[in-house]
Amino acid sequence: MTVKDTQAMIAGMTPIIVPGDWVFCAVSGTGTIPPDAFAVIQEAEGTTLILPEETAKADGYQSSAVMQLITLQVNSDLEGVGLTAAVATALAKQNIPCNVVAGYHHDHIFVPKTQAGIAYATLLDVQNAAH
Repeated sequence: MTVKDTQAMIAGMTPIIVPGDWVFCAVSGTGTIPPDAFAVIQEAEGTTLILPEETAKADGYQSSAVMQLITLQVNSDLEGVGLTAAVATALAKQNIPCNVVAGYHHDHIFVPKTQAGIAYATLLDVQNAAH
């Protein structure tokens, strides 16, 4: 069952840190996509791959800084309003950049690896405040 109510989404977000190091890579063309890619995003300027850092290095991709993935366990409705804003606002107050990728079932937050612990604690605080 999906959750659409803003307060319920925030109260139920239950963040988890997903093991592994992730990077964003900009590639041109439509070559072979590594099977362990987290996401493939097509943009007018080219394709973005979100890959495990080791895959990006092994395949010779230039990449972003190393990111940590935090997945929100709430099964948020795609038409739900406010979850992304609450997460981004809380992290911005801590000066933590975030890149949000929404899947059908969950929202996935990529933050700099060096700030993942603070980001995780911040999201737990936001969740607890929503109860």
